[in-house]
Amino acid sequence: MTQETRTPVQFIEVDAEYAGQRIDNFLLARLKGVPKSVIYRVLRKGEVRVNKGRIKPEYKLEAGDQVRVPPLTIPVQPENTISVKLTSVKTLESHILYEDNELIVLNKPSGMAVHGGSGLNFGAIEALRALRPQAKHLELVHRLDRDTSGCLLIAKKRSILTALHEQLRDKVVEKKYWALVAGQWDGKIKKVTEALKKNTLQSGERIVRVDEVDGKPSETRFKVLQRFEEGTLLECFPVTGRTHQIRVHTACKGHPIACDDKYGDNLFTAQMQAVGLNRLFLHAKLISFNHPVSGNRLTFEAPLDRALAVTLDKLTKK
Repeated sequence: MTQETRTPVQFIEVDAEYAGQRIDNFLLARLKGVPKSVIYRVLRKGEVRVNKGRIKPEYKLEAGDQVRVPPLTIPVQPENTISVKLTSVKTLESHILYEDNELIVLNKPSGMAVHGGSGLNFGAIEALRALRPQAKHLELVHRLDRDTSGCLLIAKKRSILTALHEQLRDKVVEKKYWALVAGQWDGKIKKVTEALKKNTLQSGERIVRVDEVDGKPSETRFKVLQRFEEGTLLECFPVTGRTHQIRVHTACKGHPIACDDKYGDNLFTAQMQAVGLNRLFLHAKLISFNHPVSGNRLTFEAPLDRALAVTLDKLTKK
């Protein structure tokens, strides 16, 4: 039987550092261990008050705001639920490409979600928090699909998170992905701009479709890196950051990514599995941004894992 505890009423004064943050994101970061559903329920019911008044989940905080958090019934979390001795946590240390007092650049392994939830005890961010208990404010700057590997940016301070989010909005951050797709990609297709709409199924699974009426504007640019008899290795530069964007943009042009269980081609997937590929061939190869403190332009490249590198070695170049 799950043990529960009831938290007392909390009153939080908003520091200037958190000005401009949405109240829902503020509470999600502050109330560690509280299920997201509980936070959104008390917001919907108007039980969270700011300056004694009701607010919506999208309300943006101002410096000096007084936030009242009502008593919450939450499951008791066992201490140290994520052991740093777990192999998947321990090995994450060797995946850190760069670290300083402000941020971490991680080469996220395929198969590891960026955060826990939906039946997962933990993801990359929880594992990093276990590895860096002294870093009290570790937060994801952006996300990668569970099956996608490569460059993932984590902020150590709220001010760094805000600065990097601003760079993402202003297209200062550059991200490049490598994808192995079915067939021979037409070199004339330099960009794909089909609008995309995200649908959530009853199971909670997210499926994205091309929808020129209700979809959101989306753009991915492409460059052929290498042609093989079996397919094409592409460099993909997402201008916008929609869910599953690269996967859907390649698939809608008739060139799905190898071993894509949502948008893939069964024949191509079987062909790639025959040469030993057992994961989605999508890798966040490069990330480039301005360091929020020094202002220096930083660029990091994540090496391919063994599964992707071996697959490329086994294919026949054209």
